[in-house]
Amino acid sequence: MINPTSLSELPHFPVMLDQVIKICSPDKGGVYIDCTFGGGGYSKKLLKFSKTKVIALDRDEFIINISKELEKKYPDRFFFHKKKFSEVNTIVEKQAVDAVVFDLGLSSIQLNNLERGFSFNSKEKLDMSMGLSTTSAEEVVNNFSEQKLKSIIKILGEEKDASRIARNIIKTRLEKKITKVDQLVAIIEKSKKKNYANKINPSTKTFQALRIFVNKEITELIEGVINATKILKPGGKILIVSFHSIEDKIIKYFFSNFSSNRSKPSRYFPENKDIDVSLFDKYKNKIFKPSNIEIIKNPPSRSAKLRYATRSKNKFIYPHELVNKFKKYLDLERSSV
Repeated sequence: MINPTSLSELPHFPVMLDQVIKICSPDKGGVYIDCTFGGGGYSKKLLKFSKTKVIALDRDEFIINISKELEKKYPDRFFFHKKKFSEVNTIVEKQAVDAVVFDLGLSSIQLNNLERGFSFNSKEKLDMSMGLSTTSAEEVVNNFSEQKLKSIIKILGEEKDASRIARNIIKTRLEKKITKVDQLVAIIEKSKKKNYANKINPSTKTFQALRIFVNKEITELIEGVINATKILKPGGKILIVSFHSIEDKIIKYFFSNFSSNRSKPSRYFPENKDIDVSLFDKYKNKIFKPSNIEIIKNPPSRSAKLRYATRSKNKFIYPHELVNKFKKYLDLERSSV
């Protein structure tokens, strides 16, 4: 069994740290929420500014030692909650926060712990839980129907070979239960057409799909950004670092369609045209990406995109249109065998 303490000592690279801190403007002080604490990179940097208070969340028990170190160092300014970030609105009063930060990628602590099944290089149990999950990747691949597996891999992983992969998972599990990561990797590699020009590991999209499903990541993201918006002060920032197209579509849609410069009003907003009900001030639709230097130091950051929006002074109105727009993902995550 890997010691969580040794994992916390591994190098940790918070993605686009300088850009995140610049947008947050912690030199002015205030309350900041780190929704995906991980290795603590954002929290540690924010706490270097003496007038800040940082509240962090994470669903992962393996990072508890890191959070305890910061609680000891900053007893009056750092507070940690072992919770999913969809519950962010339960830890502070309404409209009390200056910035909320989300980093939606896997942390190095999760990826380097081969026992958790996130890495293609693992030969350990097929798990993929980030913590506080109700199922595992092993349960999904051994119990779900071929059609359901195909839907998960195709929709959440955007994998064009989903049919073949799902079919071969079913064939394999009829002979022997799939319990280890390397078993699944072998099935995927057998199912994929060889493409020597493609530098992406052939298992990438299927692993992404299973991880998203196991951890209900789309549901978490949508509920998380909605609840984060509830607790932001007028002028407060919500910053999100995403790593795949589904996440970025959700974030872009939310910021663009619920800002003061949206192209047309939401049909779910009140019809009184004299009242501005936008949740965000004018959204610039600007995407920040890692520098070449950062990508060299931390290759997994290459696909990262950072977007942020500024909370308007308007009263919070629930964004039903966001939920309806991405209903197919939410319904899929709620489904079972």
